[in-house]
Amino acid sequence: MKVYLIRHTAVDVPVGTCYGQTEVSLKDTFKEEAKVVSKKLKGICPDMVFSSPLSRCTQLADFCGFPNAILDNCLKELNFGDWEGNEWNEIDMHIWEKDWINPPAPNGESFVRMYDRVAFFFDELKVSGYNTVFVFTHGGVISCARVYFEQTDISEAFEMKTGYGEIVEIIV
Repeated sequence: MKVYLIRHTAVDVPVGTCYGQTEVSLKDTFKEEAKVVSKKLKGICPDMVFSSPLSRCTQLADFCGFPNAILDNCLKELNFGDWEGNEWNEIDMHIWEKDWINPPAPNGESFVRMYDRVAFFFDELKVSGYNTVFVFTHGGVISCARVYFEQTDISEAFEMKTGYGEIVEIIV
């Protein structure tokens, strides 16, 4: 099976803002960025298309010709709880200084919890019988997928950054 992990296009929030599961607008460059993504996907015929239910992913899926993508909450970005909407440099992240994997953000979720839900999604996908799958999602989910498919260790999950509109192909 080939899985194409497609990160949403650039968001219209100030640089350095924590937004996680918050609904945010896409930049005015959305159409130009989405055309590039769509062109890269052209000619690939997926058996199934999934998307995070957050609008920055569904808008890209729709633009690329998949308005009926299956929405799955497992594909949402990390829930940063009380940190969402704040600038990273103003957030007291002392709980993550020694361990950013296990403790949750205040009133949010931990990285390991997000990994567990992403792993659940891929456990189900592996037994689905699909040959080619598109997944419109977020950078954090793609990092979890790379851990799941043993491309990196969980302790280094964010060493391989995925850019806006980038497509990561994984062969299962």
